[in-house]
Amino acid sequence: MGVFEIILGILVIIVSIAIIAVVLLQQGHRAGVNGAISGAADTFLSKNKARTVDAKLGRLTKYVAILFFVLAIVANIIAISQK
Repeated sequence: MGVFEIILGILVIIVSIAIIAVVLLQQGHRAGVNGAISGAADTFLSKNKARTVDAKLGRLTKYVAILFFVLAIVANIIAISQK
């Protein structure tokens, strides 16, 4: 096992912990009884959903997941080429 494989393995572990943390920080998306009664009326918060912390965490989740899959594919390619 070379230095590159060790660094790649450490990066995969760090990114996997990061994706777990980002997913756990997000809020649940349940409308509940309040959303059913009010009919999910347009409010200031619903119009500005793209600027909320939850929306930013959603985008961050996508980027971290893409990075995780790229690192996993690169690690598999390196492992296959070493055989």
